[in-house]
Amino acid sequence: MATLQVSILFHLLVIAIPLFLLPHACHSLSLKPCSFPLIYQLGDSIADTGNLIRENASQTTLCSQFPYGKTFFRKATGRCSDGLLIIDFVAQTVGLPFLNPYLEREADFSNGVNFAVTGATALPSSFLANYNIVNPYTNNSLDVQLGWMQTYFNSTCTTQKDCAQKLKRALFIVGEIGANDVNYALLRADKSIDFVKTTLLPPIIQTIKHAVTKTLNRGAIRVVVPGNFPFGCFPIYLTELKTNDTTAYDELNCLREVNNLSVYQNNLLHQAIGELNQENPNAVVVYADYYNAFLWVFRNAGLLGFDETSRQKPCCGIGGSYNFDATRFCGSPGVPVCPNPSKSIHWDGIHLTQRTYGFMTQWLIRDILRKIQCSHFS
Repeated sequence: MATLQVSILFHLLVIAIPLFLLPHACHSLSLKPCSFPLIYQLGDSIADTGNLIRENASQTTLCSQFPYGKTFFRKATGRCSDGLLIIDFVAQTVGLPFLNPYLEREADFSNGVNFAVTGATALPSSFLANYNIVNPYTNNSLDVQLGWMQTYFNSTCTTQKDCAQKLKRALFIVGEIGANDVNYALLRADKSIDFVKTTLLPPIIQTIKHAVTKTLNRGAIRVVVPGNFPFGCFPIYLTELKTNDTTAYDELNCLREVNNLSVYQNNLLHQAIGELNQENPNAVVVYADYYNAFLWVFRNAGLLGFDETSRQKPCCGIGGSYNFDATRFCGSPGVPVCPNPSKSIHWDGIHLTQRTYGFMTQWLIRDILRKIQCSHFS
């Protein structure tokens, strides 16, 4: 039933707009030709399908309460959106059920595992603590998720050769990860952008590169590594770093310096992916361009059926110029939800709506389908 619903949603996403008007047309594409039998996902809240709410089962956590999940599941599942995430849409285009979270111990993992955790960082909490950067949600990091993955494979593979045979047909997605390290530094620890560039980004990129190398060593052949979003267009940054200096904003009314930082981070990641491909000629590591996928939706908001007048305001939020207040977050008492989330790009000021993720997924599939070389490795 869920697969049918998502198929209908994709169909509606595609036919609802005059595609010939769009610069990067969102034709309905699929990863089914790749015949991935398994998907393994590492990352943060952009991909978490329920790990944080199980990690902190005894307390209320981010994205653990209604109205999260209201559009698709009609209840909160731990996904930080009103419904489906990019990983859900990817699984559907491959022809697989949604990935279950690793911490749902009795779940069916026959189609892969989701190790992503909301709030997770690329760098360990101990490293960040050296600079007084605190993760308020979890101590989970990319190293922890790699440990979970190793434990899972050790318990399900009889030999290394057995694992390699199984994993060479799987799709691995490492990220998006590293955004929270930057977010906590800039917005909670009051660090400068120069600090982020010089002190945080080099080890973040090396940590991601190390994680990809470990997956390749384990037997992976195809790995997708998403980059960062243009967070200067997101309500949380527009609110927290609001300024009267008009030169701080670009032609899209996004914070220029924050977006430039994302571009800088993505360029470093691009470079690392190039090195990984040189070092591993029998595998393919592909960059997933979340930055431009989002900007495509953002620039074409009206043509895609979004409300252009509120494209920098979340559906679920309250207060200020951008309908966002970090002290009264979505799900808090008295925080309203817009009547039609499908008209909004942003869901809660940090995360996006199901409809946005759906359009982004189609853009991303179109962008990576040739690069992932499915026929070459089949």
